Amino acid sequence: MVLHGTQGGVEIDILTLFPSMGDGILGESMLRIAREKNIAQIRLRNLRDWAPGKHRVTDEPPYGGGAGMVLKVEPVARALDELRGEHSRVILLSAQGARFDQAAARRLAEERHLIMISGHYEGVDQRVADHLVDEEISLGDYVLTNGTLAALVVADAVTRLLPGVLGDAHSAEDESFSHGLLEYPHYTRPAEFRGWKVPDVLLSGHHAEIEAWRRAQAVDRTQKRRPDLTK
Repeated sequence: MVLHGTQGGVEIDILTLFPSMGDGILGESMLRIAREKNIAQIRLRNLRDWAPGKHRVTDEPPYGGGAGMVLKVEPVARALDELRGEHSRVILLSAQGARFDQAAARRLAEERHLIMISGHYEGVDQRVADHLVDEEISLGDYVLTNGTLAALVVADAVTRLLPGVLGDAHSAEDESFSHGLLEYPHYTRPAEFRGWKVPDVLLSGHHAEIEAWRRAQAVDRTQKRRPDLTK
């Protein structure tokens, strides 16, 4: 069993059949910064390392027939036996899971150790969901080729919320979904480009008026684009 530290930050283990998918992603932007600062430790682990037998088989046809192959329970259970610690939270990336949102990202950012299981093939043996994980998460109402991409998205959303990752600590407070609204529009130099002008209020220097404008824009944008957020 892996023993996990109690220092700040988070450890993230992603169980996947395609660990190389994360090479470029983990080496760029905020995930790279978080790793370099030792704020987050993110590891993609090859699930085949825990598959039994000479050929490291990780999938079998489903009982009862049907299309595709099913990810076996044995390698997942063996991996969790080794990796799971006292402070671990185990997540299965699944189309049947609860939809991931900013609130979930903030909740998971409070955890010390996340283990994410990336599904593949036609599905995952139901005994994984029933007996081995703490929750199932879905990115949305669509299907990906495998769960590794989804796990990396969750890792990014969680990691950027950790103190010290973003250059401005307030950046995560005003962005979309942080207050139940989409984020207001942003503008920067030049003040006019091809006849497209920055709203005068943003050039006024009146901070109270700017804040009121931003709030109104956020409400208007949310009502038009995501009315479900205002219910």
